[in-house]
Amino acid sequence: MSNVIHLETIADLNKVLQQSKGRHPLVSVVDLTKVEESFEPGVKVSTGFYAVMFKNYCINKIRYGRNYYDFQEGSLVCIPPKRVLTLDEGTEKKDDAVGWGIFFHPDLISGTSLGRKIKEYTFFSYETSEALHLSEKEKKVLVDCVQKLDAELSENIDKHSQTLIVSNIELLLNYCDRYYDRQFITRKNVNKDILSEVERILGSYFQSPGQTGQGLPTVKYLAEQVHLSANYLSDLLKKETNMNAQDLIHYHLIEEAKALLLSSDKSVSELAYSLGFEYPQYFSRLFKSKTGMTPGEFRNKN
Repeated sequence: MSNVIHLETIADLNKVLQQSKGRHPLVSVVDLTKVEESFEPGVKVSTGFYAVMFKNYCINKIRYGRNYYDFQEGSLVCIPPKRVLTLDEGTEKKDDAVGWGIFFHPDLISGTSLGRKIKEYTFFSYETSEALHLSEKEKKVLVDCVQKLDAELSENIDKHSQTLIVSNIELLLNYCDRYYDRQFITRKNVNKDILSEVERILGSYFQSPGQTGQGLPTVKYLAEQVHLSANYLSDLLKKETNMNAQDLIHYHLIEEAKALLLSSDKSVSELAYSLGFEYPQYFSRLFKSKTGMTPGEFRNKN
């Protein structure tokens, strides 16, 4: 069985990476090109803190599930607490090696504006294949954010320290948010193919009698069908259709329900069960919230 290492605190991280004593107990900026410590292939690591990392090589390849984070191309990855990663044998260090990492504990942002909005940065839950690929200009902007944070950590801690440290981290994450939006735009052709596949999957789901017996399609089900994380798929669909994955499921569901109400003499309850609803009342409430009418009112009016 593979070893499992849990790094709960920033101090644990600094010790493993053989960094000098941390300047702040809840946040660390690390020059990853200077990290020489490697792990045996197959070691699993989980952490109690957030990580934002950029490298164009990796002393240990980092794997989540079956896929590797693509550090070879110089991509940015954002990892939330409690995610279990597997470290495998890496590659030889390049002459032009570039890399940095920002690691911060949830306690640092507790009670701050960043703490309240951290879940809005959905890219922390993206899969390995959904890492952010940066342009040279974008790399420089993020490096500037990292340097400002590093400079602040070199100051003596005072009553302004937490506000300035957190605001610098929030600025970095806001730029990441912008660059992910840009990546959705530059991958528009790929995104349209994914959207078409999602539309096809939903269409066939409601038209296949055997499927509806499994209940309503979920965002997780859709994401698995197109090999994406649920958050990435929802963000992609939001950019393409102005609807997230759950909204799109409801849209197809209501359109199918309208067709059945007008082409069948089955009761509303029977139609609800045939669409995958466990409780007809929930179907009626959802239908009214989307159309302004109950299923019965819609049928009578049309």
